[in-house]
Amino acid sequence: MDFFTLTMSPARHLSIRLLAAHLKHGGLVAYPTESCYGIGCDPRNRRAVQRILKLKQRPQHRGLILVASHYHQVASFIQPLKAAEQLRLQQEGAQAVTYLMPAKSSCPRWLRGGHDTLAVRLTGHPFARQLCRSAGSALVSTSANRSGMRPAKTYAECRRLFGKKVWVLRGRVGKRRQPSTIRAWGDGRILRK
Repeated sequence: MDFFTLTMSPARHLSIRLLAAHLKHGGLVAYPTESCYGIGCDPRNRRAVQRILKLKQRPQHRGLILVASHYHQVASFIQPLKAAEQLRLQQEGAQAVTYLMPAKSSCPRWLRGGHDTLAVRLTGHPFARQLCRSAGSALVSTSANRSGMRPAKTYAECRRLFGKKVWVLRGRVGKRRQPSTIRAWGDGRILRK
C-alpha cells in the first residue's frame, strides 16, 4: 500500500479506513510535513513507537513530537489549556512552531522520553493536518531519516530508506527549509530554531 488521496472520491473513503486500521494495528506511516517527510504512528501504541525508534536508531530518552490538527487530539497527553491558550497553540503551530508543554502524569514515557514535557505542534501543513483528521488522532511526528542523517524530502527517498516497513504516503513537503522551531511553552524560550 503506497497511496493516500485527499480528493473527494469513493477511493478516499477506502483509503482512510485502510489507513486508520493500519495505524490502529501498530503500522507506521511516512508523510509530508512543513519541511520534510515525517514518520508517524499512533502515539498510544508503544510497540509502534518502539519500531520508529529502532528504524531511526534514535534513543527513547530524547522524546518525540506529536502533531495534530486540533487541540482535542493532544488534550489527553498535556495539562489542560484555557481557550486563549488553545488558540495560541493553533496559531503558532500553523507557523511550524512546536511547543514543549507540561505533560500529564499519564503521558507515556515512550513519548516524552526523560522529560516532564511533551513536544506538540498543531500543524498548518494541509496534508499532515488532513492525515490527523483522517486518523482521528494526533500522530507521532519525527523526521524520516536515520538519527543524525538528512531527512527525506520525497516519496521516493522514503521508499528507498524504509522499503515496506513504512506505508509511505504521496504528497508535497512544505516550503520550509528547516524543521519546526521548538519553544518552551511557559516562557517562549527557543530551544531549536
